[in-house]
Amino acid sequence: MPSAAFTFRPAAESDFPYILDLSIRTMREHLERIGRYDPDRRRTRMRAHLDAGSLHLIGRDGAKIGCVGLKPRGEAVELHSFFLEPALQGRGLGAAVFAALRARHPGAWWIEVLKQSPARPFWERQGFVLTGEQPFDWIMERAAD
Repeated sequence: MPSAAFTFRPAAESDFPYILDLSIRTMREHLERIGRYDPDRRRTRMRAHLDAGSLHLIGRDGAKIGCVGLKPRGEAVELHSFFLEPALQGRGLGAAVFAALRARHPGAWWIEVLKQSPARPFWERQGFVLTGEQPFDWIMERAAD
């Protein structure tokens, strides 16, 4: 993937429809596979993240290409709600966005990865290791740079 600068800005109320739609388009298939897709739960979860101020829009060349949630978790940064436009996935975009995030936050990272999603190998390639598990999620951590 060619090098491109990314913009990150706090999500606004007007971004909520996009964020909710993007989260459904990226997660629905994986959540349905385990019988956990619930549109009301998805809306409530994304609303809580927006209201907490932890969501950021990812942009490139003036277009919205995804969102990411970041919040402190002890000495680490918790990464949640990392959603990229499906048409842009599989071409190195996620790794490039995460590299840009790491440049801003060089400390340790923490993430929950849905067990039935294909994301775990991606996060392992980004330096995360499995440190625990919950009924539906893997807990993964990455040491500081």
